[in-house]
Amino acid sequence: MGASLDDTANVEQTKPVSDLGVLLDLLDLQQTDENVFVGQHPEKVWSRTFGGQLVAQAIIAAGRTVGDRPVHAVNAHFVRGGDVKQPIEYHVERHRDGRAFANRTVTAIQDGQELFVMLAAFQQYGKGLDHSSAQPEVPDPETLPRVEESFAGFEDKLQMFVEAPHPIDMRYTNDPAWIMKGTGERLNHNRVWMRADGQLPDDPLIHVAALGYSSDTTVLDSIITTHGLSWGHDRILAATVNHSIWFHRPFRFDDWALYATESPVAAGSRGLAMGHFYSRTGDLLATTVQEGVIRHFPARG
Repeated sequence: MGASLDDTANVEQTKPVSDLGVLLDLLDLQQTDENVFVGQHPEKVWSRTFGGQLVAQAIIAAGRTVGDRPVHAVNAHFVRGGDVKQPIEYHVERHRDGRAFANRTVTAIQDGQELFVMLAAFQQYGKGLDHSSAQPEVPDPETLPRVEESFAGFEDKLQMFVEAPHPIDMRYTNDPAWIMKGTGERLNHNRVWMRADGQLPDDPLIHVAALGYSSDTTVLDSIITTHGLSWGHDRILAATVNHSIWFHRPFRFDDWALYATESPVAAGSRGLAMGHFYSRTGDLLATTVQEGVIRHFPARG
């Protein structure tokens, strides 16, 4: 028997939501007060709230109180891990609303405790000096496999990565850490093409938040690959301490951007990584700096 129109509608409603759809749902914060927004967690979660989720949701919360001035910088500090079974409240404090500038502080709170604090600055784009560092020469993204393909054969070691949401199409231009581990290669940089895994709404704030979400992926890779280590293979504890992003030019994050990262230093149980997002045409779109606690526990011989 053929399906009726009502049956077809029901089938459409039961289709699984794509991982990109899940990310867009995460960015659709509920406003409960003039300066308070509530964000949810996805069904597929890490053991603690993913740092990129906190950054992205905080960007949305701050941006919703500003209007049409674009974000030009965010500086975030991670205070404690979030409970993935509970929503998060984002409290926005308004510091300044000038003609071209605006400043906000966003505090993420759960059970009355601060998880995360972020300063956000907004400024209209203006005319001025214009230059960029050169984009590294790498293969085109269309010639490279999706990162999910590189998990093949490593599913038992990379279970956390395999089971996590994949709203971003990521394509390494170099071997990822878990493949490099088998070759004995060490690399002091990592370069990954990224874009949303589908079309994003036209709202520029969504594109900025999606880049913010993505900026917390792969950035610490260069710290461990400098030492020939890998997620999954080696006993590594990693936790983000602080994360900053500067947005230089307008962009769409459903277009390809190259995330080129490197680590200038690791010391005192912490590692620092820096990254640049470049457009396909070589324009520098955004710069990131992240510091994380990195501890390696070598296997006993």
